[in-house]
Amino acid sequence: QVQLVESGGGLVQAGGSLRLSCVASGSAFSVYPMAWYCQAPGKQRELVARIQAGGSTNYADSVKGRFTISRDNAKNTVYLQMNSLKPADTAVFYCNRGGGLIVYWGQGTQVTVSS
Repeated sequence: QVQLVESGGGLVQAGGSLRLSCVASGSAFSVYPMAWYCQAPGKQRELVARIQAGGSTNYADSVKGRFTISRDNAKNTVYLQMNSLKPADTAVFYCNRGGGLIVYWGQGTQVTVSS
């Protein structure tokens, strides 16, 4: 059983920064793609950024140039550095592990950006 535990959310003013972290339990972390999704009130959950096992990344258009996803395989951790935050970024952010028979999700961490 894999557990994903997110941290780093909070309240920040527009233009500010936050760094989210997600620690994964279990083995073989390095072979799986990891991703961050977000879900705003009344909206569907959507992909924010993904990082493949080899390190390649892709981003939603809305966050390109502002957010950076990275991973530290030695720590079983994936990060999301969020800069130049906007009120529209307000959402619950979820860590995701894909690439296997089972897709795993974290419990989510709230990010609130005030104007």
